[in-house]
Amino acid sequence: MESPSKAKPQKKKKNKKPSKRVTEKNDEQPTKMSRQKWPNNDEVLLAQGVISSSVDPIIGNNQTGDAYWSEVEKYYNESEPEISKPGRCQHFKYFTQRYDDVGVKGLSPIQKCTSAIRQLAYGASADQCDEYIRIGESTSIECLHKFCRSVVEVFGPRYLRRPNQDDIQRLLQLHSEKHGFVGMLGSIDCMHWAWRNYPTAWKGQYTRGDHGHPTIMLEAVASHDLWIWHAFFGVAGSNNDINVLNQSPVFNQLLEGNAPQCNFIVNGNEYTQGYSLADGIYPEWSTLVKSFVYPPNNNLKMQYFKRRQESCRKDVERAFGVLQSRWAIIRGPGRSTSIPVLGDIMHACIILHSMIVEDEGHMITDWSREEHEPEPPSYNGGAPTEFAHYLQRFRSLRSKYTHIALRNNLMEHLWDLKQANVANEE
Repeated sequence: MESPSKAKPQKKKKNKKPSKRVTEKNDEQPTKMSRQKWPNNDEVLLAQGVISSSVDPIIGNNQTGDAYWSEVEKYYNESEPEISKPGRCQHFKYFTQRYDDVGVKGLSPIQKCTSAIRQLAYGASADQCDEYIRIGESTSIECLHKFCRSVVEVFGPRYLRRPNQDDIQRLLQLHSEKHGFVGMLGSIDCMHWAWRNYPTAWKGQYTRGDHGHPTIMLEAVASHDLWIWHAFFGVAGSNNDINVLNQSPVFNQLLEGNAPQCNFIVNGNEYTQGYSLADGIYPEWSTLVKSFVYPPNNNLKMQYFKRRQESCRKDVERAFGVLQSRWAIIRGPGRSTSIPVLGDIMHACIILHSMIVEDEGHMITDWSREEHEPEPPSYNGGAPTEFAHYLQRFRSLRSKYTHIALRNNLMEHLWDLKQANVANEE
């Protein structure tokens, strides 16, 4: 007997879902979504990103669509259009809390800034912020770079500027009262920062025999209240202080004739240029005051001047020590492979150090560009019109005769102050 045929189960008819098409009450065409309007700045920025992603002659037109638009997105997130307001930092957009494509909140500005400051202040590695701040290693490194770059761009014009006329008068009065050196603007010296992740091909260029490992040099001028008003960073560690001085812009304002006036009288002689205390390796220039190398035993004035000059010159050494104690990232070796990134870290630490000094009631005056400041020299036919005056200022800056005369006058002035103090005590 044949088995009865099995009845096939009938498929349930699915109810059709109502169409998502939205119609008007009179069944006219569906309404269109309003088009998002982009600000003009964002449109310009997006166009700049498209252009920048296509200019490379090798990979500009030979990349996938995902790679292409990822470069455009990276340019858009990290840049600012050229028509933006002047003085606005291009990294402000990075330190904002944004949403990703899924709609999840990203890292907050407090997390990013805390990660950067912990690395600067404690010298912590990037992966130490994983559990405490809930931020990845690569993102923590990026936060450090963005934070330092933003600090330099926003606060650099104020805290890394050259002293103006009010600052000059305050520095002259400060050092005259504290040290007795009339006309002193600060102390100059160099510091080496060890470099860990250096390119192997650059090891010999950045290594000096007395250190034994690659370093990068920082030249600074600091006052008695630890204000670092000159910082020049980036010279290879194989150089000495003289090589750094020849590349430094510390005396560019004097050579250009744009320096504020600095007139003082010492031992009955008038001078028009301030000076900085320096150690024995520096040249005998009129803007540098060195000590005597081997003063005779029977010359008490020279021996007294040597002790005073060497003790007062420690202001810049104290500034280096305080800078490294406050920002441990400088005390340890630099971990970045890029010298510009290390420069941003160094300058950011100096700016934050100057902020602390200012908060303690010292340092600089309120800054604003003065109307009576001289303009830079004009150029005509490729040569400055005041080139003869430039050569005169150059010879005056490197005058050995002025250096010796100024040192002798300071020696007599300090000895007179000592004799006056002894007489007052008696």
